[in-house]
Amino acid sequence: MAKWINAEQIKDQVSLVDLLTRLGHTPAYRSGRELFYRSMLREERTPSLCVNDTMDVWFDHGGQGRSGIRGGNVIDFGLAYWHPTTFPEVVERISNIMAIPVQTMALDYKQRKRPRQQAKRVANYRVETVKELDSHPAITRYLKSRGIWEAAQGKIKEVYYAVDSGPKQGRQFFSAGWQNEAGAWELRNRVGDRDFKACLGRKAITFLPGDPSKLSMFEGYMDYLSWKTDNPAASDTVIVLNSVNLIDAAVDRARTYGQINAYFDRDRAGEVAFHTLHNALPYARDGSDAYNGYNDYNEMLMARPPRRLPWEEEHIFEKVMATYQR
Repeated sequence: MAKWINAEQIKDQVSLVDLLTRLGHTPAYRSGRELFYRSMLREERTPSLCVNDTMDVWFDHGGQGRSGIRGGNVIDFGLAYWHPTTFPEVVERISNIMAIPVQTMALDYKQRKRPRQQAKRVANYRVETVKELDSHPAITRYLKSRGIWEAAQGKIKEVYYAVDSGPKQGRQFFSAGWQNEAGAWELRNRVGDRDFKACLGRKAITFLPGDPSKLSMFEGYMDYLSWKTDNPAASDTVIVLNSVNLIDAAVDRARTYGQINAYFDRDRAGEVAFHTLHNALPYARDGSDAYNGYNDYNEMLMARPPRRLPWEEEHIFEKVMATYQR
């Protein structure tokens, strides 16, 4: 029983990033809340071991090492790093490296517990209703601000839900949403000056069936709808990752397609995701040149000047009259 309690305390007290630093490993770069390292569990050149320092979890996009462990919490990392060391030995090593005396950990557990921010996943919720678009003006404004209002018709819903427990118990919320393969709702909205992202349920990819030989892949649904805005007649099958951490699940679904175009973000995380895809399916094509100069497809779409109807164009009267001048 004592060993199990100590393990739980280590998971609450020990930062995985701090442990890696003490072991002599520093991140190659940061992308959002995720840090990317050159994997210390195997040999590689491109950083592909990802650590979410908010949730204190890790995942090696490049593959598993000798231990067969590819991701998890700080103790899972220790089991992979010191393979084939046993579980109790890993707990003791982490305790020693982080200077946490095992015999006294239970005494000051409450005082030393490290605060952790929860993942953006609404666990105790109740979906009250799902409506078609144009019912709530705030959702309409948000989708129009992203430039995908027309493309979103029939593909995005208005999701109204309530929280059943916790500090927000009883509160009701609304967001634009679409479903992933697990049946969960991926949510997007604007709250104040920032974009709100959450998931009602388990994270998974979104799969949209189409042409059985042609596949287009996107990191986010907004990028997919941006591409659809430019390619309204396209019949491709579509995979939306909903998170770069789900690239392996996407690769598994992509194996049967003879033509694959990937439209991932033009940043390090997107490069790592495409590297993983290309290693598994070498004929996959990087389509990010379509928005060269921008981070993603939606950013390019939002940067375009709004289209004006002929009668909205500036100085249209003078331009028309000029055609009659002799």
